[in-house]
This record gives sequence, structure tokens and C-alpha cells, in this order.
Amino acid sequence: MNTLSRRGFLAASATAIAAAHLPRVAFAQSAAPFALSAATRTLDIDGRAATVFGLAGPGGQGLTLDPGQRFRVDLTNKLDVPTIIHWHGQIPPNVQDGVPDMPMPLLAPGETRSYDYETRPGTHWMHSHVPIQEMQLLAAPLIVRAPEDLVADRQEVVLLLHDFSFKAPEEVLAELSGGHGGGHGAGHGAGSDAPSMPLGGMGAMPGMNHSGMGGMSMGNMPMGGMMGMGRMAMDLNDYDWDAYLANDRTLSDPEVVQVERGGRIRLRVINASAATVFWIDTGAAQSRLVAVDGHGVQPHSGQRFGLAMGQRLDLEIDLPNEGGAWPILALREGARERTGLILATPGADVRRVDALAETEAPAFDTDLAQESRLIALDALPDRPVDRRHMLMLGGSMQPYAWTINGAAWGRHQPVVARSGERVVLSFHNMSMMAHPMHLHGHAFQVVGLNGRPVSGALRDTVHVPPMSMVDVALDAGEAARWMLHCHHMPHLASGMMTEFAVTAST
Repeated sequence: MNTLSRRGFLAASATAIAAAHLPRVAFAQSAAPFALSAATRTLDIDGRAATVFGLAGPGGQGLTLDPGQRFRVDLTNKLDVPTIIHWHGQIPPNVQDGVPDMPMPLLAPGETRSYDYETRPGTHWMHSHVPIQEMQLLAAPLIVRAPEDLVADRQEVVLLLHDFSFKAPEEVLAELSGGHGGGHGAGHGAGSDAPSMPLGGMGAMPGMNHSGMGGMSMGNMPMGGMMGMGRMAMDLNDYDWDAYLANDRTLSDPEVVQVERGGRIRLRVINASAATVFWIDTGAAQSRLVAVDGHGVQPHSGQRFGLAMGQRLDLEIDLPNEGGAWPILALREGARERTGLILATPGADVRRVDALAETEAPAFDTDLAQESRLIALDALPDRPVDRRHMLMLGGSMQPYAWTINGAAWGRHQPVVARSGERVVLSFHNMSMMAHPMHLHGHAFQVVGLNGRPVSGALRDTVHVPPMSMVDVALDAGEAARWMLHCHHMPHLASGMMTEFAVTAST
């Protein structure tokens, strides 16, 4: 192995200790609104220039807010296309939630829109709610620090994960829907001519004719024992991306974060990828999972934890009291590709890590084993359930079409509740792909896994494996239309979205 260049090696200082190293963050210290811009930027991806989108705050990509600080932001669209930003993990008033035409329209080029709401602490993020724009990396961290973060003797590091294609998102989606897929296998040929559905006002996606799907990367993986469907096969990684990014970089030139001997790290991991589930492998640096989706869980020790698209996890890592370098790797499920960053003490010998592992990483949490180990530190209060809804998750690779309760967006029937009701949503996945299901405007608690009651984690995005069922409980919030959708962007783009329609209590 070759020694890396020292580009990105950050000097240790009092301010750097508290910072998320890259994407860089702006620390909110003023009552004045912060300026946030949706704008283009250029990345060097394995020696090739790539023009992508981003969310630039006063100090770079993303924002970090202090405990109790309101989210006061003026968002300006500096792109040449309309956009809108969703504050994933936060619960703003519905009018500020950031979904096209629900109720606010997209921001026109050059337009500025103001936001002001009470924040929720934890590891969160912000991203465009136009799928093709999220695929162009229009996303950034949104960290809200808790009071204990200010006094804890630890270094905070943010790890933002992306998948990336040099092709235009419209071309990627057309390949998926039109039988020219980016997977390893051969195309499946023609399918149905079902029309594409509009996405909250953004209109039908170019090229989305649902006529078939190219081969997938992991066809015919046996799924023995899954709810009686033992001989069926699950599908992973329906597109092979050109690069997998950790803080905008690949392992050919990763970020190297300077750390102290014997130091404690709070690693905040955000899966901002369009269609890739990752395992976070801390290797020789043993870690404890302490939070998911911004909510604390009973600490769970290990060295490998998974997260689906839209999910976040916080790891505490205690480094040995010695010099060295510790790669923190994100492994693509069901494949050999990986990305990551490196924690290194001053003067350490930092060795190159190959972007391809020797073996494929396994599929993520097909038996819900990881989810079953998560126990919320601050569970929902016990109370009777007022309303239950079953949501059937369906779809197929050929035609490439994905539905909730048999319908794509635009033909959907809203999932209804009254404000203040205790509601249980049962996500029953009858497809052979996993779906990370995200509900806007609410936090929910995982209360059932394949029919077994649990007192699970508080979340806003839950991974539902093939042929599995996950129950979540929540207290219905503001009377409004809230989006409920799969956070796999090509699935969302083909219509896998409905709405949680909350009416005022009587």
C-alpha cells in the first residue's frame, strides 16, 4: 500500500475539535438569519471534474446549530432550475416542510425564502425534495447540538455518504425504467406501459415509461425462512454508480481527520445516497451505537452497523492511547465497493485503502436483527392506540414500478388520522427490494418487527426488508398533509409516495 497525500489533514485546535470536518459547517452564533444557498459546485472524483449541486452556508456545506437555537435561515436558489429543500429529521410547521406544492411551490431561480422554527437536537440533514436533484448531491448535514455536546470531552466528526453517477439523473432513471440498467446482469426486456406519476408538483420524470429494468447487481440471493417465502430472491443495488463518496471524496484521496491519542470521537453518519445502503465498519476502532435518526438508544457495542437511505446513526469511538490511523469505512451492501475517511494521530503513517474490498458485504438487516437490538432512551408514553393503518409496499424490477397500497403517487389514497391520535402504521413489504420508509413532520417509535412487539428506537426513517413487516407508533401532529414515502430515490421517482393526512381534532 502507498502512503496517502496529506491533503485534507486538519490541524488540531479548540475549534476544530468541535467541528464536523467535512462537509464543513457553519456554527450558528447570531440571532440574525443564516444565509443558505442552493448552488452548483465542482468536485474532483477520482481525478475527473464533476459539477454537482450543494447547500452552502456561511462556513461551507451544511449547518450546525447550538442547543436551543432556532432554525432561522434565508434560503436562496442560485441554481438555474427551481428547487425546494426538506429539513429531514426536523419538525417545522408544515408550510416550511419543503415539499413541492404541499403547500409551498418550488423556489424559482434567484428566489429567497425565509424559515424560522424550533429545532430538534441530533444528527439530521437537509436535501432537495426533487429526486433528480438529490441524485445531483443537493444535500448537506444539519446538526443540532444538545447541551451535553457542549461539555462532553470528545471530538465531533460528520460522515456524509453519497452515491454518484457522471450521467445525468434523467439518464439514470431512464436506464432503470427502460431496460438499460446499470447493474451487472442482462436486461429483462419490455414490460408494461404504466405512466409515471407526478411528484408533488414536479411533474413526470423524463424517460420514466416503466417499460422494464436492466439487470440488478445481486440477483437471486436466497432468502430462506423469510415469512414462508424461503425460495424467493431479493434484489439489491438496482444501479451501479460511478463512485461512492464520503464527505465528497473517494478512497483514492479520502479525508484524513486529525485526532488525539486516546481521544473519544462522536461520529455522526448520514446516508444521503440516492439508492445505496451502507455498512459502517470501524475496524480496529471499537464503537458504540448511541443514537439513530437523531434519537438516543441504549448503547450497543460493535464494529459494524448498517444504515439505509435517509437514516443517520451516531457512534462513539474510543481510540487507543497510541499513535495510529483508523479507517472508518462505508461498505456498499451486497457488493465490494466502499468509501470512507481515516482518523489519524499527528505524524501517523496513513496507508491507502483500496476502494474494492476483497469480499462482498452482506445484505443489510434482512432478518431485522440490528433493528431488534435498538431500544429507545426516551420512548413514547404508553397510551391506547386510536387508529391503525396497514401500508402494503409493492413493486417490481420489471416493470420498474413501486407502489404503496397498490397505487403510485397521484392515484394514492391518503393515510388519515386526527391530530393528537395515537396511530400505528404497519409497513408490510411484499416486494423483493427493501424500502426505507420516511414520514415527514413526525418522529415514530418502532413497536413491532414481523409481528413481535418491541420497544424499539425512535426514528423518522425505517428500513423494511423484503417480505417483512415493521410496525411504528406515533402521535399525529399538526393538521396538514405530510409526505410518507420510500427514500430510495428511483423508487420515489416512480411513484412510491403517499400522504399522511392529519385533520384537526374535534
